[in-house]
Amino acid sequence: MKDPIVMVPYDAGWAQEFRDIALWLRQALGDVAQRIDHIGSTSVPGLAAKPVIDIQVSVRSLEPVDVYLSGFEQLGYVFRADNTERTKRYFREGQGMGRTHIHVREAGSFGEQFALLFRDYLRWNRTDADYYAGVKTRLMEQCKHDRQRYVDEKEPYIWEIMRRASRWSQETGWKPEPTDM
Repeated sequence: MKDPIVMVPYDAGWAQEFRDIALWLRQALGDVAQRIDHIGSTSVPGLAAKPVIDIQVSVRSLEPVDVYLSGFEQLGYVFRADNTERTKRYFREGQGMGRTHIHVREAGSFGEQFALLFRDYLRWNRTDADYYAGVKTRLMEQCKHDRQRYVDEKEPYIWEIMRRASRWSQETGWKPEPTDM
């Protein structure tokens, strides 16, 4: 049986955990990393989440991977070449490291902007952040041992929130804030 999906209340320590990892990434990747951002639920104060630090590293180009691969590997991160999403490269924590998902995306790409807008909107809109937490909690209970089903069933709710985030971005003139690191 697979490990169950577990969500926990927001932990203010996640922000410091991100900063520590991001500092190591900045040192290892230098200017190859145009941005290093805390994304995902652990980046939204007050939002319940799976205790996994999601980090987005923005690079000029996804290819060749060798430009940034050694920087991640020297820190112990494992390249997941089997990732089927072609708009990012994906790294996971190595043996004995804290749970970390690193999403490498091209700077300025739709995927990069999507993650930043979703995060910023949920940071701004507590009502939708709470709504999203409720959705995740319900799905966690329904899909406890099926991560792919959990991800798939979350998707329509993410798009529902993103429609509101898109309107908000147009009304406010949203631009990503400077990189978190």
